[in-house]
Amino acid sequence: MKTACLGPAGSYSELAAKKLCPDSEIALCRTFADAVRLLRTGEADCAALPIENSIQGGVLQNLDLLQASDDLFAVRELILPIDHRLAVKAGTRLSDISVVCSHEQAIGQCSEFLRRVLPQAECRFTSSTAESLSRVDGHTAGIVGAHIRADGVVLSEENIADEKRNFTHFLLVKKGKEHLPAHTEKVYLCAVLAHRPGTLLQLLQCIAQFGLNLTKIESRPIKDVPGEYRFFIEFEGDLASEVVREALDAVRTHCRQFRLLGAY
Repeated sequence: MKTACLGPAGSYSELAAKKLCPDSEIALCRTFADAVRLLRTGEADCAALPIENSIQGGVLQNLDLLQASDDLFAVRELILPIDHRLAVKAGTRLSDISVVCSHEQAIGQCSEFLRRVLPQAECRFTSSTAESLSRVDGHTAGIVGAHIRADGVVLSEENIADEKRNFTHFLLVKKGKEHLPAHTEKVYLCAVLAHRPGTLLQLLQCIAQFGLNLTKIESRPIKDVPGEYRFFIEFEGDLASEVVREALDAVRTHCRQFRLLGAY
């Protein structure tokens, strides 16, 4: 079995992939889109994708990638604690640092620390936190996970994230509806509604009327239709239960477009 995820080695995505599929071979990819491509072509059996961070919200690229593929389904979830550390070359002083590199999300999650401690440093984005490790030198620091180890590189003793209780929600995605679990605790869907007053309210009331607890709702602009949105909705429920099946049938009647994204 092979699991695709964002690399390089040491990325949070690799850590999540190993926790989700401990016995799987890991295929490290340059981008999230590459990981999804490997899954779609059959070169990987599954992909581990971050879908939401507790500080910065949805990972928008992966929301788009998931909803754009009719045959991909999330089948398992993982809530991964995020522990960001400043990585510097041994012997480097903070006053020597003129550049800080890391993934855009990590830099955003450490913005207060960077403003307060390294106001002189320019922030540059890398494709992953782990990639920033290769940029570390006497004037460039990285932001990496606390699990990272590298010769000649020293990590800060404490988590530098603005919010110490920081978590990322990962989904394990597989190709084919047959991979959905027989029983689930959550159901995830996306919906496009008619552009008229009350349509979102009607959809949410529909879920509530079946006694299902909403756990997430997020909107994304529809790229080629200005002013209209796609809603990503997660609620608690067993996909095998009659009440959930009836609820999904009812939700479909309120949607111009509907897609089941997964159940886990």
